[in-house]
Amino acid sequence: MRSVVGLIAVVAAATFYLYLLSSYLPAGPQRRADPGTESENVETAEEEASRLKFPSDLEELRELAELLQFYKTAHTGYVLLLFCSAYLYKQSFAIPGSSFLNILAGAIFGLHQGLLLACVLTTVGSTMCYLLSQAFGKRYIVNLFPGKVSMLQSKVEDNQDCLFFFLLFLRFFPMTPNWFLNMCAPIVNIPITFFFCSVFIGLLPYNFICVQTGVMLSEVSSLDDLFSWERLLQLLAIACMALLPGALIRRYSQRNLKLDEPQQNGLITEKKRQ
Repeated sequence: MRSVVGLIAVVAAATFYLYLLSSYLPAGPQRRADPGTESENVETAEEEASRLKFPSDLEELRELAELLQFYKTAHTGYVLLLFCSAYLYKQSFAIPGSSFLNILAGAIFGLHQGLLLACVLTTVGSTMCYLLSQAFGKRYIVNLFPGKVSMLQSKVEDNQDCLFFFLLFLRFFPMTPNWFLNMCAPIVNIPITFFFCSVFIGLLPYNFICVQTGVMLSEVSSLDDLFSWERLLQLLAIACMALLPGALIRRYSQRNLKLDEPQQNGLITEKKRQ
């Protein structure tokens, strides 16, 4: 019971902090306005504050990106703090939708800064989820997902000799969702150092695709721009960069990792134990 109360307190404190941060939106850059429209500007500022919410579709994502790009010209520090806080909130509490924030990072901060932010925040947020699970959720996760936890535990034990590459394989070709792996990692005794490094490296291709998508989203103004030769070549390069690490890890896993054997005629072939 004490662990439940502790987790609720942490979630409530983080939620309250994020609410305060998003509510007190600083004054944005001066917009060009006609004389006598000061009241309209006040209403516009209030409307902009109400638009600060987690996007649920691409239209909301694009509107939020435009708003934050506008505020970033005068309040870069605030936009950076707000984005980092929102990202860590989602990642720490295993809330779906981090892909939208990766895209948003590309749209606001560009490819290089956006990719660095996405990788660092994904890693730090996942590690915070790891620590929260270790402190508050072990017993409850085992009770809720006994079969999945047991399966993951057996795979971790089978691959102790090459555990880091097994964790990379799970990030490139997830047997379980990333949020579940983040919560189960302390339960199945995955060292936090291996966990931290595997998240940073293993999710790099995925983060790159999302951030590059955000960059393209901020630059594209019509379908003609999207299907230009330059964009098509960029998409081809993204696909190659994303597939190459996965292909290398898959080749290594086939030789060194102990994974499920392929099914033949509906039966799982097992290796004979000597």
